Amino acid sequence: MTSTNDHDLAIWLAEQAGAELLEVRRAGLEGKALKDAGDAASQAVLARLLAEYRPEDAVLSEEAADDSARRSARRVWIIDPLDGTREFSEPPRDDWAVHVALWEDGDLVAGAVAQPALGETFSTARPATVPPRTDGPMRIAVSRSRPPAFVDALAAKTGAQLVPMGSAGVKVMSVVRDLADVYVHAGGQYEWDSAAPVVVARAAGLFTSRADGSALEYNRDSPWLPDLLVCRPEFADEVAAFVRDHGDDS
Repeated sequence: MTSTNDHDLAIWLAEQAGAELLEVRRAGLEGKALKDAGDAASQAVLARLLAEYRPEDAVLSEEAADDSARRSARRVWIIDPLDGTREFSEPPRDDWAVHVALWEDGDLVAGAVAQPALGETFSTARPATVPPRTDGPMRIAVSRSRPPAFVDALAAKTGAQLVPMGSAGVKVMSVVRDLADVYVHAGGQYEWDSAAPVVVARAAGLFTSRADGSALEYNRDSPWLPDLLVCRPEFADEVAAFVRDHGDDS
């Protein structure tokens, strides 16, 4: 890695971890053993490289103990070494990801979401261009296992089509990739689930907020950040208003 640019570093980190995860997947493990090996291997890669290339920065990771010193740090890398562990453990599924984001002085400033099995990385270094929307029903990306209950009511009211898929990052990237128009979640998440997808989505011109339309905040005392809305800007008011009225049905 020769570039000192945070955007380029985020891509490289996510892709290095992704390459390691593909190697783990080829090792013949199954089930929980594969999940655990993937989590550990990707965390090891990211921890080692961040310590080497950004030794002064703090890190918040799903797979490491939370260091409270990050709350007073100016720069914090928020990482999810393996988003979609279940999908990772079910080859040849490709709907899992690696998240790498940088929070600096109060907001997210750079990030990358790698989908290694898809051979794609989405980043703030090279923001995606979301094409103009074509005619048809609103497409809502939802969890294939834990969709919030109010989403069915939202789909019924708007005539939307529900598009089930795996990890949180993959669902956000589905909006970036124009495979969906909206991702709304209210079933519980942490900062590492959404930080990298959110900063990448913002760079692509998409709307991002809490599910009710309020502002997202990162590097807080608790990393619990249970809900999320990422969508084309034209759907933001309608979906957020629906969540405010019906969000208790989550």
